[in-house]
Amino acid sequence: MQSPSLLRLAFKRLWRDARAGELRLLLIGVCLAVAAVTAVSLLVNRLEQGLLRDAAQLIGGDLVLTSDQPAPAWVREQARAQGFEASESASFPSMARADDAQGGASRLVAVKAVAPNYPLRGRVRLEGGRLAGAPPAGEVWVDRAVLDALQLRLGDSLWLGEARLKLGAVIETEPDRGAGFLAFAPRVLLAQADLAATELVQPASRVGYRLALVATPQQSKSLAQWREQLNTRINKGEWRGARIETLEGGRPELRQTLERGTRFLSLVALLASLLAAVGVALAARDFANRHVDECALLRVLGLSSARIAGSYAIELLVVGVAATLLGGLLGLGVQALLLVLLQGLVPVELPGPGLQPFALAAGLGLSLLLAFGLPPVLRLAQISPLRVLRRELGAKLNPLAALVGVAGLAAWMAVLALAAGDATLGALTIGGFVLAAALLALLAGLALLLLRRVAVGPAAPPWLRLATRQVAARPALAVAQVAALGLGLLALALLVLLRTDLLESWRLATPAKGPDRFVVNLQPDQAEPFKAQLAAAGVHPLDWYPMFRGRLIAINGQAVHELKLGSDRARRLVEREFNLSHMSAMPAHNQVLEGRWGEGLSVEDGLMKELGLKLGDRLTFEVAGQRHELAVTQRRQVDWSSMRVNFFVIFQRSQDPQASQQPELPSTWIATYRAPADKTLDRQLAARFPNATLIDVSAQISQVQGVLEQVANAVQLLFLFTLAAGLVVLVGALTATREARLRDVALMRALGASGALLARVQRAELLGLGLLSGVLAGGLALGIGALLAVQVFEFSWRPQPWVPLGTALAGALLAGAAGYWGLRGVLRRPVVQTLRSATQE
Repeated sequence: MQSPSLLRLAFKRLWRDARAGELRLLLIGVCLAVAAVTAVSLLVNRLEQGLLRDAAQLIGGDLVLTSDQPAPAWVREQARAQGFEASESASFPSMARADDAQGGASRLVAVKAVAPNYPLRGRVRLEGGRLAGAPPAGEVWVDRAVLDALQLRLGDSLWLGEARLKLGAVIETEPDRGAGFLAFAPRVLLAQADLAATELVQPASRVGYRLALVATPQQSKSLAQWREQLNTRINKGEWRGARIETLEGGRPELRQTLERGTRFLSLVALLASLLAAVGVALAARDFANRHVDECALLRVLGLSSARIAGSYAIELLVVGVAATLLGGLLGLGVQALLLVLLQGLVPVELPGPGLQPFALAAGLGLSLLLAFGLPPVLRLAQISPLRVLRRELGAKLNPLAALVGVAGLAAWMAVLALAAGDATLGALTIGGFVLAAALLALLAGLALLLLRRVAVGPAAPPWLRLATRQVAARPALAVAQVAALGLGLLALALLVLLRTDLLESWRLATPAKGPDRFVVNLQPDQAEPFKAQLAAAGVHPLDWYPMFRGRLIAINGQAVHELKLGSDRARRLVEREFNLSHMSAMPAHNQVLEGRWGEGLSVEDGLMKELGLKLGDRLTFEVAGQRHELAVTQRRQVDWSSMRVNFFVIFQRSQDPQASQQPELPSTWIATYRAPADKTLDRQLAARFPNATLIDVSAQISQVQGVLEQVANAVQLLFLFTLAAGLVVLVGALTATREARLRDVALMRALGASGALLARVQRAELLGLGLLSGVLAGGLALGIGALLAVQVFEFSWRPQPWVPLGTALAGALLAGAAGYWGLRGVLRRPVVQTLRSATQE
């Protein structure tokens, strides 16, 4: 009789194993890993391509120069000589108001005056889908919030300073918006020709100037060279306060808001892949154990080892390709859902994905099978035909299986490194996972060794004695179970911890009960009347500090322009005026890192690092024409995203004003508070204190919270992938012992053990292993989580002592549930059938 062909043999076995459900965990494990990596890789790939494609539009030009003063003549002349097209704009905050006949309401707005050729890259999108350039003279275009706040319509008049301008259109988007939803005020766009008529720009006004330049493709090399020359001259101080704007500077929210989110999504994909690897390895081992007798019988019937190995390799290859395709389609759908959840945060229409994400997905699916699925199965080819007669014989070591495993592991690690997209994240996650697996196995082995030495006494219930003896009798299998369960719980605990800190850091940036009004420029004699009016309305300021402006001119007696500073940010900091304050105690929402409060300066930690400062250094500030030199006596930490009033530098005063040796400093007051729902207080304050600037940020806070909620939803959606992968590991780790449990149950039932007793034994064993896995995983999660939080996500890590207890309870519950699902048929079999199953094994 002619033996069946290799393909026929492989597909017949595939059909039978698929119908029996033996490939289920293998298929699910690979599918989940591929789907998670595909979704994250597609999202990151499309975002990066979109930002790269539209970078010039997002900042308004090929090269953008920003400064607090107009571009010097030499810059304009050189740009003109190079043949670059240029467009200038000026931006500043101001109050816009309605005509008296229409209520006379006012609103803080962000004014931008643009040249006729604005924008050089991209177009302004107006309501109705119309694309346009700069507004015509005599007309302004505004955000919808301006119309809503002032109760105006298109065609009405809007006052900016001394100019009365027509409301011509509503802006939907503008290409160089800048910090987008983080801006405090809605936009008013006007023609540069109308700026002088407003009389808003005076010699002391704070105005931001932008010079945007574009070059033809033939001039791109010249533009790059000129940029380097210009950067050198700016660093030498020839254009003080100027900087070259990049995509990160022009649209920081796209990089900064998504940065932690994409890192967390990458972490989810990595952990899902790592867990899937454990699940695939367990499923493949279980699959191989189920086919040992079949392979031995095939060897007796004359089938060669090569044909057996080839048939299993084809079967797993088909499973891998099917799981990869399913995972890729699932990942594609999840990526589309992620973009829906992030709608509004991504302001550009993203291009289609490149080939890299799909290549990563295919590489991951196949490398998973090569590294963890195929080696245990290939060992079946070396099974001895004598296994049919001698049950103790198993599969021999197979050099081919070892070689395939090593090659697959190398490929799998390479794919994960590419998928991480961040060397630190990839190294910490993969290295931590491998180290955690080794530590879990070692600690589990020590715990089981202790269990064997400390036997349960005769006074203990029979089910407890039997459970501990069963665990101690199979130490290798128990260690493997604890390690697998622990890895699944470790990954879930890490994600829960980091997800909680991630979402909390976002939501704390705009607390629901935080301040929504900022008041600046209150004069000293207005302080008490202002606080009294707030108190009468039932409002109390959250922050109330004196504020003055000063410029840092020397450090330890050396002029700052002579210092060699390490970064562009450090140079920008020393070239601008600081908002400073003086007070007798540190703000309660700041944190002391080093030093003490005294008669010196309290300096923010980031500024000290940027300028290379240390305690004892002497800083000289110029305030209102007077120089003040004081020593740095304290380093403190400030949360700049807290929506509270914060200062880089605070002049410390003694608790006793009479004992203070510091001179009086001219200052105004800055305050924050949460306004009541009734808007009448805003109008009353504006009428009584017309010189003060009242900034309503409630709409912006609501918008920020909405966007952060979108990112949070995306993070939580992908979190479900790792949860599913963890459950696959739990089920795989427990069902891997199914055959051994069948034999034990058969023997104990034959000896008269009742079903109730065996059920208790099984529950005790599962709960014990789950508790041990949970405690070990919780301890490791605290250590690895701290490393990831500090080194990758830059959180302020706070240890959570409840984690080991939580993971222990979760481990016990999950192990019990997964064990019940995976082993539910073991105890319900008739005694005869159970004995036959055990005998066959």
